[in-house]
Amino acid sequence: MTAPASIDEFRIRLAEVTDTLPKRLRQCADYIASNTDRIAVSTVAELAAGADVPPSALMRFCQILGFSGFSEMQRLFREAYSPGWPDYGTRLRNLKENGAGSPAALLAEFVEAGRLSLEQLAKSADEAALSQAVAQLAGAGTLHVVGLRRAYPVASYLTYVFEKMQVPAMLHDGVGKLDHRHAMRAGDACIAITFAPYSDETLALAADAQARGLPVIGITDRLTSPLARLSSTVLTVPEVDFGAFRSLSATLALSIALAVAVGSAREG
Repeated sequence: MTAPASIDEFRIRLAEVTDTLPKRLRQCADYIASNTDRIAVSTVAELAAGADVPPSALMRFCQILGFSGFSEMQRLFREAYSPGWPDYGTRLRNLKENGAGSPAALLAEFVEAGRLSLEQLAKSADEAALSQAVAQLAGAGTLHVVGLRRAYPVASYLTYVFEKMQVPAMLHDGVGKLDHRHAMRAGDACIAITFAPYSDETLALAADAQARGLPVIGITDRLTSPLARLSSTVLTVPEVDFGAFRSLSATLALSIALAVAVGSAREG
């Protein structure tokens, strides 16, 4: 078996083999899936400790994925993420250098990026998955909503809309390093929102909800996202960026449609 040549191939391979693995190697798969952002900067011992397995198990896991060992797997992630998503200072400098810094020009560009994102969503939306998500949420008790960093505005707005429609919902915002996972009860459901680079806290709450047997509605950027394998239903949403700044136009449109559909279903 040849080694995955890209991060997307890695995630696909991981999804293919996970269910066939014995216990210790499954622990490796589960931990790696939830912590892919740590592969490039961690040692074998650190990742093995996180997965609660001996380093030899992690090495064996790498070989099952097609790598010669951990170093080859780590190299894939270091090469993929070494440029990284530019920090905000770099993004601003690039905009200025390209002469796109005037307020009117920025507004026009972000309006266009939002328009393109919405058009892509209209073409690519999975109607069956959306209907399935609505059915799962309409029949649930409390809806636990989590989305941090860029996804936080979406999560907070979803919770606000649910509250206005008198749908029991709880926002998990990570304030004070509290995740409130123990507030989840049988019959509840989880809505988890995260995009690359994926939030460890969001993935952890989704994994906990999955382990409790609760429906998990994942809103993410691609089907190979680590959130996808933790979700009972996955809703993918495209976002076109401008100058490495990404809007939330399509994500908010999808979220408000989901919320209103759930509210309407629960009223019926």
